[in-house]
Amino acid sequence: MGLSNNITAVLNFIALLCSFPIIASGLWLASKPDNECVHLFRWPVVILGFLIMVISLMGFIGAYWYKEGVLGVYLCCMAILITLLLILLIFAFVVTRPDGSYWVPPARGYKEYHLQGFSTWLRDHVASDDYWPNIRNCLTDTNFCAKLNTSPYMASPQYFFAHMSPLQSGCCKPPTACGYQYVNPTMWINPANPTADPDCSLWSSDPSMLCYNCSSCRAGLLGNLRNEWRKVNIILIVTVVVLIFVYVIACSAFRNAQTEDLFRQYKQGWA
Repeated sequence: MGLSNNITAVLNFIALLCSFPIIASGLWLASKPDNECVHLFRWPVVILGFLIMVISLMGFIGAYWYKEGVLGVYLCCMAILITLLLILLIFAFVVTRPDGSYWVPPARGYKEYHLQGFSTWLRDHVASDDYWPNIRNCLTDTNFCAKLNTSPYMASPQYFFAHMSPLQSGCCKPPTACGYQYVNPTMWINPANPTADPDCSLWSSDPSMLCYNCSSCRAGLLGNLRNEWRKVNIILIVTVVVLIFVYVIACSAFRNAQTEDLFRQYKQGWA
């Protein structure tokens, strides 16, 4: 077997093994409360992992057993996959680049979020009035805000220095500018500045209401999605680099398979 075929077979076997943690990370991502409610972002990483697994297996078989036809199909599929990954990577960077977060004065351990600070595409396809009612109802059912009441930061001094996810910061409490008095993580009363932010009048200590109707909650959801998909972008970059390297080696293996086939035909003709 040619050296390039050996390398291609080994690399595709490694890529096949790597598809399993990619699928696992996709399932983890899909289980997050925000992705459970935003179906558009729920399964891409899982689908990507399965595609890598199937195509890598095809490449391993074609390289190891000198299957010219299998290698040809593999190369076409790999070219399409790399192209789709590059498109997805560029798109993900563009739509997640704007960051609507800001630090809250005085010093807090968490950030708050402005809806206008995120990309237009995310606002239109996640936080718009066309999608938000269903997402809001789904978020309410996940009951993720109630988990703050069981955290070790329930007491007031510790709470303000606690780390909160964008979703918790935006949906589980009123904006700091409103000046609400803290009772517990999901109960705030007597706003000192009720006109400081339109969300001030939308806050409710009712566990089924909280700030789910607030713009800050929509922004918090976008902040969560942005943070998670910026991490996924790292996986996509590594995956694209590895697949391009494997593809280049596989092209050499394909040429070897063609040479082997021609040599075999020549021997048969000579015999």
